[in-house]
Amino acid sequence: MDLSRQPPRRPSSLSVAGIAAVARLTDKARAHANETLGNFVYGNDSGLDRITLEFLGLDAEDFAEAADRYTDAELANWIRHATDLEEGAIAAFNEHHLRRQPDEAGRGRLEDRIARYQPAEVPTTVFGSIELDDWGTFRECDLVAHAPRSPYDRSVAGIYGLARMADKARADRSRKLNDYIYDCPIDQAITAFTGFTAVDFQEAAWLNPNDIELTEWVDAACDRSDAERTAFNAAIASRAPADDPERDIFDRTLARVAPGRIDVTAWFDLLDLDDESSYGTTDLTRHPPRSVFDNTVGGIVHLARMIDKARALNDRTLGDFWYGEDSGFDRALLDYLGRTPDDFAALVAGASSDEDVVAALDLKSESDREAFGNDLTCLAPDSDAGVDRMRRLVEALDPSRSDITTSAALTQLDDAVTWSRRKAGI
Repeated sequence: MDLSRQPPRRPSSLSVAGIAAVARLTDKARAHANETLGNFVYGNDSGLDRITLEFLGLDAEDFAEAADRYTDAELANWIRHATDLEEGAIAAFNEHHLRRQPDEAGRGRLEDRIARYQPAEVPTTVFGSIELDDWGTFRECDLVAHAPRSPYDRSVAGIYGLARMADKARADRSRKLNDYIYDCPIDQAITAFTGFTAVDFQEAAWLNPNDIELTEWVDAACDRSDAERTAFNAAIASRAPADDPERDIFDRTLARVAPGRIDVTAWFDLLDLDDESSYGTTDLTRHPPRSVFDNTVGGIVHLARMIDKARALNDRTLGDFWYGEDSGFDRALLDYLGRTPDDFAALVAGASSDEDVVAALDLKSESDREAFGNDLTCLAPDSDAGVDRMRRLVEALDPSRSDITTSAALTQLDDAVTWSRRKAGI
């Protein structure tokens, strides 16, 4: 969960193990493990986290590791086995914290938040103050500054298009919709399937900036089964222009954003291309970066890929990819180029093309670049533990590929399989 883009769940949520503040702690633990905490703090740096972890009798890092490994249901089981808490103790903890009033400093923060955000219902508790701050900070979505999420994003209720629709709903309410349309034909198809109205969904999206809590609202308002949602996703993901006027709009848009692309036939793929083109971004939440093996930029393998990742980092659209010190390939190439991650990102930010990046680099001889490329693309685990780990990763992607023995080949396979799964149309 990226807590630079949405808040953790409400501290009043009892959705993990039936214990107040644990759902919130879980979201922050997962963000901590994935380095996506944004402005939030986790564990001993957070007063509420310390209180919750002390009640559970658990260490912050142990909890983060478990939260990153398990689903909510699995984590609840882990908590029950890792602690000896009785139902009476849990009930007392919940009652105390759900009713707890702020101290003098906390009352000042609450008054400031009420004045700033002007909620329809004025909170009086510590938890209410935290929830007001989360809501006020994340309720708006500025589609003047950035695109809505991909229509393939299933973060809300597992339904294609709902996360995007939530972004547009909040942007419309914030008067920052830009040229997007809330309740467009795809939105209308979604509401026809789910049974709730665009007006009701907009209010729910406005009040629930956290995807998990918005999903809970959708699940309560929509009685469609998982099978029905899968069938709907398959239908809407393949939706193409239905008549000549719609075909004309589609063709003109495609010619503008991706001239010559004859493989784009569905609205979802065109929307992804149009978003990226309109904002001039490299958006790795919509597609992977170029291949590690790509040496078309400067004659150096991985350079094209790292440029894509640096552009995405600068655009805040890196998604699940790692950049700089967090990536073994990046570290190797940066060391070869004599650059730091920040230097390279700044260089890319100031360049208008791949060629400009190459021109700014002090490249070595062709033979030296070839030798580096050979070393990088042939890099493989050098221990039994590393070989076993690679085998497990390959088997999770494609058990038939026993020939995958290098890190570069694994990365290429991971890109292909992960993005095929993400855009499977179901």
